[in-house]
Amino acid sequence: MKYSYFPGCTLKTTGASLDRSARLAALALGFELEEIENWQCCGGVYPLGSDEIATKLSSVRALAEAKAKDQDLVTLCSACHHVIKRVNDDMKNVDDIRTRANNYMKLDEAYAGETNVLHFLEVLRDRVGFDNLKAKVTNPLKGRKIGAYYGCLLLRPGKIMAFDDPENPTIIEDFIRAIGATPVVYPYRNECCGGYISLNEKDMAKSMCKRIKDSAEGFGAEMLITACPLCMYNLNKTEGGISVRYFTELLCEALGITEEGKAL
Repeated sequence: MKYSYFPGCTLKTTGASLDRSARLAALALGFELEEIENWQCCGGVYPLGSDEIATKLSSVRALAEAKAKDQDLVTLCSACHHVIKRVNDDMKNVDDIRTRANNYMKLDEAYAGETNVLHFLEVLRDRVGFDNLKAKVTNPLKGRKIGAYYGCLLLRPGKIMAFDDPENPTIIEDFIRAIGATPVVYPYRNECCGGYISLNEKDMAKSMCKRIKDSAEGFGAEMLITACPLCMYNLNKTEGGISVRYFTELLCEALGITEEGKAL
């Protein structure tokens, strides 16, 4: 099974391990991520202005390419997923944005939100199935107490993202169980890490991250896993407390995947 794949800028730089481990895990689980040609930055932030078209176009281009290949579009970065999913909703439901974007881009075939956008975690849950994933685990992470850190971008706005319950999500906890570890549920797992204020309000962002890490550690977590490179950066930059890793890195560990003879 092939999926069109939008990696995003960070997965080509500081988040390269998220990209690499996801590709390897996908192949081990029987599907392939086919990187979209000539993709451009999603913008990193969804443009709230209803009259803002230019910053939506890279997402529309990626969505249209996936449609042309008759493939679902898979993302990994929480910010990319958020932007592309919301732009796709605009193209499906907002006549003015759809018309202006199509007129600007002059596509061979007008795009109207036909592409299905999936996060890698949704592929694991809804296409592979967590029971099937569990059956493929060769190195179960028994005894590991892991907290899921969702952040805010994967879950909200709930009706558009349709990823999980924004107040009480379970998908990453179910993933943690599938790889043999024990999920730790703690109060701040779906609260913002302060990612978009980390340059201008450094002390506030650090305080937000410390609260998240302290909460997880207080409930018994030994580490956190996330899908968001910005969350990873912010949380790991905060001194002390438990470490943070990408969920795909632990997936590869559980599947027994190594690269050039070394564990990922």
